[in-house]
Amino acid sequence: MTAFLLIWSPRKWPWPELPEVCAAVARGDTVVDTWGCGFARSLIPGDRVFIHRVAKEPKGLFGSGWVTHAPYEVPDTTRKRGYRLCIDFHYDYLVDAHDRVVVDRDALRTHPFSVQTWDAQASGTVIKPMVEGPLEKLWAERTGLRRGKAPR
Repeated sequence: MTAFLLIWSPRKWPWPELPEVCAAVARGDTVVDTWGCGFARSLIPGDRVFIHRVAKEPKGLFGSGWVTHAPYEVPDTTRKRGYRLCIDFHYDYLVDAHDRVVVDRDALRTHPFSVQTWDAQASGTVIKPMVEGPLEKLWAERTGLRRGKAPR
């Protein structure tokens, strides 16, 4: 399994529906979302994703899920190349990052997490293998999720 970082900047996308999405995930509903993945084409179904809030406090990781559809092109006339790459994934955990995150930036600055570049400008950054295991362990401790199990 490979893990990737998805980026959310509230300055670029306010995401007013986030509380409702969080409530659906908390109820156990299957919530599928589409997310831009920058230039990354290597994501495949079953890969792990973590969502990172950037640009405004609180900064840090606040959601996770599993890729259900590999990157595909979506027309976008605002982009120089005329499209953007997106993935589909479903959430397994999500909190309202307007108010809080699960793993804040201070925790991400400690070893072994500090070897990862968290300030990515676009989604789709691979989470380094030496960070992936400890991150899954910390995520499981803080969320109560079972570690590293993709749904079937």
